[in-house]
Amino acid sequence: MLRALAVDDERPSLEELLYLLRADPRISSVEGAGDATEALRRITRALESGPHGPEAIDIVFLDIQMPGLDGLEMARLLTGFARPPLVVFVTAHEDFAVRAFDLKAVDYILKPVRKERLAEAVRRAAELRGAAPRITVHEPDPDHIAVELGGVTRFVAVDDITHVEAQGDYARLHTDRGSHLVRIPLSTLEDRWRSRGFVRIHRRHLVALRHIGELRLDAGTVSVLIGTEELQVSRRHTRELRDLLMRRTTG
Repeated sequence: MLRALAVDDERPSLEELLYLLRADPRISSVEGAGDATEALRRITRALESGPHGPEAIDIVFLDIQMPGLDGLEMARLLTGFARPPLVVFVTAHEDFAVRAFDLKAVDYILKPVRKERLAEAVRRAAELRGAAPRITVHEPDPDHIAVELGGVTRFVAVDDITHVEAQGDYARLHTDRGSHLVRIPLSTLEDRWRSRGFVRIHRRHLVALRHIGELRLDAGTVSVLIGTEELQVSRRHTRELRDLLMRRTTG
């Protein structure tokens, strides 16, 4: 059972989050705080109480944009504590995801918060605290990947993905219609999609061979053209890429 603290300066958002958390059977108790200063005072009492004390807090659900000390700054302060609580960011802004996971956040939820999405974050936290057995989540369809956009889960066809860019613990999936951030390491997608014609060309990039329009060589530098975007190929991946493109052309 997890003891939680929810932090949001907007009262309606805080009340909604508290309501959803109280409905989750894995949450034994939850309190609310209207700003980071109030939350830090509460967390300090929790740390003084000890991990099994009556004031203990296991997890903080934290808004990012707040007056005074914002959520990212607060999370950064928590990393300096001896036994910090887990952190889940709950925000209306997608742009801070990479920075959030650099701070070892458990999850990053976009507002408006959906019950199912919040339950997934609680599940992850419970696993980390040893409060629940690990559940392996499989993609419902190997031809698609689930992405979250504005609090709504959508399924993007793998064949529509032109290339993937590493962003910390996240990967950004690029398609002709835009991009999506998913919490999956680039190495995992490389293993999963190798048989579907994806190949690593750089430590930061995975590309779909079928979407490569040109292979360019300029003063010893190799790059590929995908749509209008040019991506550099590292030396260690150049030969493999050339061989794969040749086999694809002559096969």
